[in-house]
Amino acid sequence: MKKVLSFLCLFGLVTVGWAQDHEAVHRRIMVVDGHNDVIITSILKGKDIGKRLQSGHTDIPRLLEGGVDVQVFAVWSDDKRWRKGAFKHANDQIDALEKVIAQNPDQIALARSTEEIAKIYREGKIAALIGVEGGNMIESSISNLEKLYDRGARYLTLTWNYNLPWATAAAIEDSKPVSQQRGLSKNGKAIIRKMNELGMMVDLSHGSKKLFYDVLEVSTKPILVSHSNAAALTPHSRNLDDQQLAALKKNGGVVGVNFYAGFLDSDYESRLKEAYIKYVGPINKEMSTWAQYVKLTKQQQYEVTAPLSKLIDHIDYLVEKVGIDHVAIGSDFDGIEASPQDLEDVSQFPNLTKALLARGYSEDAIAKIMGLNFLRILKENE
Repeated sequence: MKKVLSFLCLFGLVTVGWAQDHEAVHRRIMVVDGHNDVIITSILKGKDIGKRLQSGHTDIPRLLEGGVDVQVFAVWSDDKRWRKGAFKHANDQIDALEKVIAQNPDQIALARSTEEIAKIYREGKIAALIGVEGGNMIESSISNLEKLYDRGARYLTLTWNYNLPWATAAAIEDSKPVSQQRGLSKNGKAIIRKMNELGMMVDLSHGSKKLFYDVLEVSTKPILVSHSNAAALTPHSRNLDDQQLAALKKNGGVVGVNFYAGFLDSDYESRLKEAYIKYVGPINKEMSTWAQYVKLTKQQQYEVTAPLSKLIDHIDYLVEKVGIDHVAIGSDFDGIEASPQDLEDVSQFPNLTKALLARGYSEDAIAKIMGLNFLRILKENE
């Protein structure tokens, strides 16, 4: 208990007995979003996120409006496109983020540790963390891993949607029984050990089930699943089944709830398809859900996406299975076309606090889900 209180005091977050007004609660808690793709969707395209944008989910004004205290910025590259030069592409993205921070020094600062997060938080700024989404960006090199850590990367999502020589992806492997899947190679095990040594969190979102269990056998630190949900509610290879959740709990790790409508609601894609055909026209069989969604009006998008209650259902289920200390937030904003109703961008995070209060969560429980659990696992990996 003393360790817990000491950790909370680091951020000035020991609160007891406050009234349950959602805006006041939201201001008091520390909000940490463990996954956001705005670098690739906006910053690298030359958009100035220091100003309010008319597109996308994220910019600094909206982060401040939404009360986001810590934002993990994902560094991502498509495995197929960046089979060569992925490490350079990762560094280019970090360069771009650093430029944004340099242009907005009174509002945002780069953090490399929980102590630095606490300092930035006390200064009233957004703490920016870096998470690398895809082990392809280290190009199978431990030296490259170390270099990205030195630049501030504090987690590595081992795969994206394609297999690597040393780690395998859910999108490729999970159609097969676990016994027939490839998982973590010998080099992959060395990479995990180096991550533990450095203090870089191992992120298993996108990873195959075999990879998931292989990593748990190797890692000496709690793992992160930065942006995934409950497969029992929405069967999808990107979500965790009950066996994985039990293993995650035993490991002491954390799962960050993903806001993507397709991972929250199994009926989302059929509603989207019906709306597209009704309002736009025939669908090309190669057309992605993203391509369909952006052709709808704002009102039509609102009608087809998942209700906010679906997100709370996933949080309820995860809390039931792994406990209140193991659930966090990993929105995937700007990496998804459709987030839940009333969570349309980062400015609407207070609506999540409101919905959690309405579902019966206490302020202490909400504080854990919305930030403290992520900070705890970050601290335990340092």
